[in-house]
Amino acid sequence: MVVSTIPDQTFLLIVLIIVAVVVIIVVAQWKSVANSKNSILLLEKEIELKKMSMVEKDIESKRLMDNPIPLPQEQQDSLSAIRQSTTEARSRVGYLHSEINERLARLEAETEQRKLEKMLKEIEKKEAKLQKMNK
Repeated sequence: MVVSTIPDQTFLLIVLIIVAVVVIIVVAQWKSVANSKNSILLLEKEIELKKMSMVEKDIESKRLMDNPIPLPQEQQDSLSAIRQSTTEARSRVGYLHSEINERLARLEAETEQRKLEKMLKEIEKKEAKLQKMNK
């Protein structure tokens, strides 16, 4: 009887250790999940605050645009000149973008044409070779 109780006690000890390890792992995972949930909630709150801040800034800028502060003629002329030069720069940038896009499209088309012509020549050579073999 003494001999059979030692393996039983060892078995129970091993089972108890396994259960303890599993409980520790489960508690650690539960804790990390709880921390993750708290982090997510914190990030959501930060995002909401940033959205509110952006809306407030947008409202403030619209208010300033709707109620322009009267400026002296010299400053208005300066702003008009800046706006005009900005418009000109944007139009030049738009033109350059368009030109680049058109040149790229042309280059791609020419490259594709050359590839297709090369493939056509190869096909014609293979067809000629096959016709010679068939004769």
